[in-house]
Amino acid sequence: MQKLTNKEEEIMHIIWKLKKAFVKDVMVEITEDQPHYNTLSTTIRNLEEKGYVSYHAYGKTHQYFPIVSKEAYKKRFMSTAIENYFNNSYKNVVSFFAKEEKISVAELQEIIALIETKKSQESETNNTKTL
Repeated sequence: MQKLTNKEEEIMHIIWKLKKAFVKDVMVEITEDQPHYNTLSTTIRNLEEKGYVSYHAYGKTHQYFPIVSKEAYKKRFMSTAIENYFNNSYKNVVSFFAKEEKISVAELQEIIALIETKKSQESETNNTKTL
C-alpha cells in the first residue's frame, strides 16, 4: 500500500464517505482550497494508479469507488505512525496522549476494560476448543 499525500488522503476520505462518486461529486464536498476540476481528476487517477480506487465507466465519465477500505488504511497508517514516532510501543502512544491531556482517566479505564474483556473472551474460546 503506497503512502498517500495529504491531498490524496483528503480525497480518499471523501470517496469513503460517498462510497461511489464522479469527480464533480467529490468537488462539491471540498469546502476549502477547492482545486481546479482537472487537478482533482488527476489526483483521483493517481489514487487509481496507487490501487486505492477503481471505477465504472459511463462513456467518457468515470464513477470512482474505494477498493481499499478506510479500516485497512487506518490500520496501515496507525502501524506506520506507531513504528515511526513511538518506537513501535503502544504504551508510548498512550503515554503521549496522557501527557498531552488528550485522554482522560475514564477513557483509560474503558480501554483497560476492553482489553480485559477481549482477553476473557479469548480465554473462553481457547477453553472451548480444548474440550
